[in-house]
Amino acid sequence: MRTTGVKQALGVVFLFFVSSCASFGASTIEKLDPLTSVTLTAVKTPMIFYRDNSGRAAYAKDFANLGPIQVNQSGRYRYFLWVGIWSTGQESADTRRRDNFEEPVLYIDGEPFQLVLAGWTPESIGASEGIYTKPVASAIDAYYEVTPDVIRLLVQASDVRLRTGGIDGVSFEPWNDQQAARDSLKDFLELIAY
Repeated sequence: MRTTGVKQALGVVFLFFVSSCASFGASTIEKLDPLTSVTLTAVKTPMIFYRDNSGRAAYAKDFANLGPIQVNQSGRYRYFLWVGIWSTGQESADTRRRDNFEEPVLYIDGEPFQLVLAGWTPESIGASEGIYTKPVASAIDAYYEVTPDVIRLLVQASDVRLRTGGIDGVSFEPWNDQQAARDSLKDFLELIAY
């Protein structure tokens, strides 16, 4: 009888531990990768940038969702920005969309920050699966390694814009006021404070 009570108590502790790994706070999430054992921390509400592309189709817009990721590999911390690239119109040339995002520039209060592509898959950051949900099934994921200082500047910025690279680079503007995303970024920064 006593053994049953201990097992139940251990079961409750185990469930609490597992659930805490999946959800870290009100605006952040933390997840243990099941295959690589890295711990991923991200925000629940990424920033959203868009550009009007009505020349391709009526009401067509291109979007880029952007969110920070902390990768903890046994106490070795690395930081990335995830960008989910997608469109409301029919886009047939995934290669062209990728090419435009190989060397994008993030403008934080007018200051340009060249983003360095780590890769197109979660494996490029040491994970077996992504922590962000794709906004649509056809979205392309991109991962860029950054320093915590870039994330801190994002939190403090009053104006953030994204511009794709290449000769035909285009600008992406913030979608709405981004207040929920900014609050999430603040919580993320407090969590990773170094």
